[in-house]
Amino acid sequence: MLTRRAALGSFPAILLSKSKPKPPNIIWFMPDEWRGQALGSMGDENAQTPNLDQMAKDGLQFRNTVANSPVCCPARAILMTGQYCHTNGMTANDLRLNENSNTVAKILGNAGYRTAFIGKWHLDGGPRMPGFIPPGPRRLGFEHWAANECNHDHFHTQYFRDDPKPIPMAKFEAEGWTDLAIEFLEENKNSDKPYFLMVAPGPPHDPYGAPPEYMKRFPPDKIRLRANYEEVEKGPGRKELAGYYAACTAVDEQVGRLRKVVSQSRHAEDTAMFFFSDHGDMLGSHGLRLKRKPHEESIRIPGIIHYPRLIRRGRSSEKLFSHIDIPATTLGLCGQEAPSSFHGLNLTKTIAGKTEKTRKDAFFQIFGPYAGDGTQAGWRGVRTDRYMYARYVDKPWVLFDLDNDPYERNNLIGDESARNFVIPALEARIATHMKETGDSWNFNWSAPVEDGGRLYKDRTYRSVNEYLTAQK
Repeated sequence: MLTRRAALGSFPAILLSKSKPKPPNIIWFMPDEWRGQALGSMGDENAQTPNLDQMAKDGLQFRNTVANSPVCCPARAILMTGQYCHTNGMTANDLRLNENSNTVAKILGNAGYRTAFIGKWHLDGGPRMPGFIPPGPRRLGFEHWAANECNHDHFHTQYFRDDPKPIPMAKFEAEGWTDLAIEFLEENKNSDKPYFLMVAPGPPHDPYGAPPEYMKRFPPDKIRLRANYEEVEKGPGRKELAGYYAACTAVDEQVGRLRKVVSQSRHAEDTAMFFFSDHGDMLGSHGLRLKRKPHEESIRIPGIIHYPRLIRRGRSSEKLFSHIDIPATTLGLCGQEAPSSFHGLNLTKTIAGKTEKTRKDAFFQIFGPYAGDGTQAGWRGVRTDRYMYARYVDKPWVLFDLDNDPYERNNLIGDESARNFVIPALEARIATHMKETGDSWNFNWSAPVEDGGRLYKDRTYRSVNEYLTAQK
């Protein structure tokens, strides 16, 4: 009997082509906190993203790509392990991901790939600075290394290779990380060994800003506010929005640089480049800031894939694509079967244009509160092609009809028809996801664990329970 994953495209890309191409090179380019709406190709009038818009024209754009746990470390852990956070253990920001996890990098490394990580890591826990992760198990299968744990000073960052001596980066970090990515590509340009390269710059994550040549393109008074934007005290205003879009443009230019190098390589046809982010940013929509919310600005991320050998140019899909599917799909493109421990779907056949099937819904998890961005408690949610629904452990929270209310301004929780018909169906979907993956409300926590740097300022913790026990 076929599993759900197998039914939706378990056989590798190498079998989809009569020419039987070599296993593709893989590039994941993942900036931090880039919301899915902030692209010219998505219709954002503020966005100046010509390189990403061209990448969308040259490949496939999933317009409804979402982050299953919209906050930095949990999102990154999902991408590494192919598992929801209650399984991989990353139920809070700044924990250390279990170094025994079976990651995409380990699987591809064992399959003969050269693996490389460049940028912000944010999976090792403990003090964020200076940010050295030593060679070995804590690098989770990545061989080539130029990275730091976490530093949001985008103009004065540093990185490490294989010893604890920091290497200053004397430029805006998006450019610096791309320099290092291009260096890796140049080192491997004559090799027939495929590579898996992940590039993870910090911008456009707050604090919002970019070099002057980008900032001058975005006068704050010219910024068009999103239809659901609400001005609130200490919330992001036009100045912050201008800085955010300037950072997006700066990152977009680096994508263009990297794509140019790839296009000039002898393996251009056999290189699959993904562009996505770890989560979005509310940026004042509904008067809210940052992430962790069941709103489109928080959960929706870019989703662009360019792979000339397999993907017909100019395709666009409204179907759901989520973080949990990226690892299994990446392995599928490389001719590798995803382990049974992976929760996501291999959508290789969808990407190849052999089927339109993706997932019917996406499942979301946040496990606790964070006063820093106004998150009151842990929640679970589900998004279909029409509805977004989220609940707390003890009560429903929000329900939005995205077809008729794309800016989510009308919460239907109190609507009688919704209570009788829509909500029960969505509740059943959440219950099914929780049962099938082993999730439970018992994984939630209520203490102010993430606020004030509690999980990283003094030492390293591997779980929230370990932290809470240490406080007794």
